[in-house]
Amino acid sequence: MSATQSTPSNADPSNLFAFDEYLKGRNLTRCTGYRYRKQGLIQTTNIFGRLYVTREQIEKFERRAIAGEFHKEAKTPSRRELAAA
Repeated sequence: MSATQSTPSNADPSNLFAFDEYLKGRNLTRCTGYRYRKQGLIQTTNIFGRLYVTREQIEKFERRAIAGEFHKEAKTPSRRELAAA
């Protein structure tokens, strides 16, 4: 296949997704995504300075989230905290 030919339509989809595009598709901010990375909740791959995430990492992250591994109690602010804001 030459460089000018396109990939056949029946080719397997890529296993890599641009991390920023993944975040946009999930309505997550870049800040949240990078915090998830820093905490080790989702692993990315750096290719020439651009971050990618694999299907396997996405599935692993979603399985852990559904299982409640990341669950935290929501903190309801007190009246005093609300009044100070």
